[in-house]
Amino acid sequence: MRNDDHGPFALDRARLRRAFERAAATHDRAAFLYREVGQRLLERLDLIKLRPEAILDVGCGVGSITVALMKKYRRARVIGLERASAMVALARQRAPWLRTLHGAVAEPESLPLPTASCDLVFSNLALPWTLDLDRVFAEFRRVLKPGGALFFTTLGPDTLSELRRSWAAVDGYNHVNAFLDMHDVGDALMRARLAEPVMDVERLTLTYPDVDGLMRDLRTLGAGNVTCGRPRGLTGKGRLSAMRTAYERYRRVDGLLSVSCEVVYGHAWGPIQDRSPQRDKDAAVFFPLARLRGRDKDGR
Repeated sequence: MRNDDHGPFALDRARLRRAFERAAATHDRAAFLYREVGQRLLERLDLIKLRPEAILDVGCGVGSITVALMKKYRRARVIGLERASAMVALARQRAPWLRTLHGAVAEPESLPLPTASCDLVFSNLALPWTLDLDRVFAEFRRVLKPGGALFFTTLGPDTLSELRRSWAAVDGYNHVNAFLDMHDVGDALMRARLAEPVMDVERLTLTYPDVDGLMRDLRTLGAGNVTCGRPRGLTGKGRLSAMRTAYERYRRVDGLLSVSCEVVYGHAWGPIQDRSPQRDKDAAVFFPLARLRGRDKDGR
């Protein structure tokens, strides 16, 4: 699914890159969701038998999950890819003793790797910030070796729904990035002709004492509003106050504010051989990855 490059929810690529560069030094302070979801994605790798020689971590951030990936596959050559050079530099510094994390600064839509060079493409919460999901998955398919595995997470449209609705009660601008539905992501996997795609979703709830803390953490992560339809200039105190008031409807009985996160998990395989025209018409499968059974990289 291609984002409208000129619509209000299109992403400002340059602004996103600058935000990630600024956030590199502070990312760990607010990256609890990134780490938690990344650990859960790592656990799902236990469901398959894979001995990768080459791994690409797309959206490595500052390396907290990449290090765990390197420890899980101690013999693999691991490449950490991120949009921001400052994040890649910090991730490389965290590599385990006597191990090298190979860094790459690029967009997921254009991977600087040879065709059929990776046994595993791993991507934790990088896809919400892509401009063209069809191109991203086509690139993932291109760099995967035959029978290689793709494991990824992204965010669904219920993410930050409370913040979105609270701002909508104040003005007509975009204040929250748009996120794709799980079924749209699955359809994009099918269009990319990745084999046997499986999708499932998990809904998490974060809590904050106030909405200012949430917005501060989003800025700390570099995950603020980077849509082309965002308001220009400073947001006035009156509108901020009105948004805070609107958000109060989501205060819980324990006194904390709810923040919804819809986490989408996906898994697919690099095609072992060209699929038949009839098979290409199959739909993606949507069920929990826990139902998978172990298989090796050759599909056995």
